[in-house]
Amino acid sequence: MERPPNLAAAVEAAAEALIGVLDSATSRHNVSVSPTQLRVLSLIVSHPGTNVNRLAELLDVVPSSASRLCDRLEAVGLLRRVADPRDRREVRLVPTVAAETLLRELQERRHRAVQAVLDRMPNRVQHELLLALLAFGQAATTTTVPQPGSDATARTA
Repeated sequence: MERPPNLAAAVEAAAEALIGVLDSATSRHNVSVSPTQLRVLSLIVSHPGTNVNRLAELLDVVPSSASRLCDRLEAVGLLRRVADPRDRREVRLVPTVAAETLLRELQERRHRAVQAVLDRMPNRVQHELLLALLAFGQAATTTTVPQPGSDATARTA
């Protein structure tokens, strides 16, 4: 089966539309933290036991920048620094109940916004989209995309 000529462009456009729907749902929530701070909270929730150095790695920033982000989140009551019970020299980043509530409410709002868009699509197309997204996710996690000019695109004899 031949690839449609604008498939990659269509996927990019759909991703942009999805980002717009998600951003709109977030902005209507009157969130008092920045998108970067929300990302930090999400990373901390999804990586329990994270310390500032690990957070810096996940964000691809220097530890001092990650620490300043944590300072701001701690100041507004969304993050706590807690000594690791196994090694008191190690400090773990722990989201507060307020942070978990904020993330849960945002996730629910974003889910409803995406569902509203899906509800405007025929059931058959929703099912096809589901299958395509599952296949895309699987392909994205099992292969790497060769970069032009890299050794991965060159053939050897």
